[in-house]
Amino acid sequence: MKRDILKGVKIIVPEIFSDERGNFSENFNQKKFNETTNNNFSFVQDNKSFSKKGVFRGLHYQLNQPQGKLVQVLAGEVYDVVVDLRESSESFGDWMGIILSEQNNKQLWVPPGFAHGFLVLSEIAEFFYKVTDYWSKDDERCIKWDDKKIRIEFPDMPKSISESDQKGTSFADAEYFL
Repeated sequence: MKRDILKGVKIIVPEIFSDERGNFSENFNQKKFNETTNNNFSFVQDNKSFSKKGVFRGLHYQLNQPQGKLVQVLAGEVYDVVVDLRESSESFGDWMGIILSEQNNKQLWVPPGFAHGFLVLSEIAEFFYKVTDYWSKDDERCIKWDDKKIRIEFPDMPKSISESDQKGTSFADAEYFL
């Protein structure tokens, strides 16, 4: 089922200071982040991807080394999707989607326990994210973007999906978090 927000997920909008020269924003402040998420996560790695219109990446998660992700679009626009994989959660199996763009400057905090993916809506997109644990190829899992139980409603249909993401598992056969 689609939800506007999932418990633990946070939408963060950094303040932008503009003048005739351009603008400035503080995109990350550990103290403010801890207060916003009511947690004490720390980040170990920053990642950036560049993708063309119609590319879908996801729905990824790591089971034994779960990653929290603070995601942001630096250029372009994406439809960002999060699926709750925490069996103990009242929103287990539910999903949410949000437009992230360079114009709205929104960031999305995706805590451990969720699958995450995004669809590029603009001609190109630069997607930046901080993660709380290192990527582990052997630990990575993927749920199919078009799973019939989750039923994600995309604003456009994905046109390009990697071979490994196309082989993602169904939600029913996925491994979950407690």
